[in-house]
Amino acid sequence: MALPLLAVSAAIAQPPAAFMEKQNSGPASQVDPASLKDIGIDQHLDTQIPLDLQFKDENGNIVKLGDYFKKGRPVILTMVYYQCPMLCSEVLQGLNSALQTMTFSAGNQFEVITVSIDPRDTPELAKEKKASFLKEYNRPGAEDGWHFLTVNDPKDVAKLANVVGWKYRWDPKMQQFIHAAGIMIVTPQGKLAQYYYGIEYAPKDLRLGLVEASQDKIGNLVDKVVLYCYHYDPHTGKYGAVVANLLRIFGAATVLLLGGFIVLMVRRDSHAGRHETGQA
Repeated sequence: MALPLLAVSAAIAQPPAAFMEKQNSGPASQVDPASLKDIGIDQHLDTQIPLDLQFKDENGNIVKLGDYFKKGRPVILTMVYYQCPMLCSEVLQGLNSALQTMTFSAGNQFEVITVSIDPRDTPELAKEKKASFLKEYNRPGAEDGWHFLTVNDPKDVAKLANVVGWKYRWDPKMQQFIHAAGIMIVTPQGKLAQYYYGIEYAPKDLRLGLVEASQDKIGNLVDKVVLYCYHYDPHTGKYGAVVANLLRIFGAATVLLLGGFIVLMVRRDSHAGRHETGQA
């Protein structure tokens, strides 16, 4: 499912070209609207990510993408580049803000993988970015749950972007990458489960997305009830109410309340009858 840049850029009410001009540090006249034509995010739901792709971690070690799926946790995947003048930092900041309000923690219930598309980004820069965001996130164990990767082989990062449907382009005039904004949730098996667009993410949606992607291995009974009533809508990248299921819940609750009321009234009448008989 192809989504225009307007839809994946926080639903800002302006044309795609205007949004990209705003996000880049150069003068607006440098942005060619035609260059934005194929920029966006194509949803490839239920597609398997190649877990054998290799990158460098923030310590310069060569790692496989699959290394971060061995613990059987759902994964939040972000594609950025660390020298991005604005948009990538806003994506990561928006994610960080959402994660801070959740009771789930990176490295405990889920993993976060941030992948740089820019061959110029170094592991040293990745380490700086990680330290900065983890300081703000401030959760115990998060250093083992949020991973900042850089390019080892440009073919691998290009393949990952193609598989997840994250379309971008290098602009030689501006010396910047032009790209869309969004994050993805991946199942513990490495299949794309959900997409969230823009630079702000609802903590409730992220929590439900992680619970659903984990096949209910994380979360609680309340999450399961909510997931029964709310389903993920790939068109909006949000959870919406399922009216039929809500009606079933309300109907069942009404029957239980009426049943309880009837039992209470019968018991009260029975007790009153016994009391009157005793007096007689």
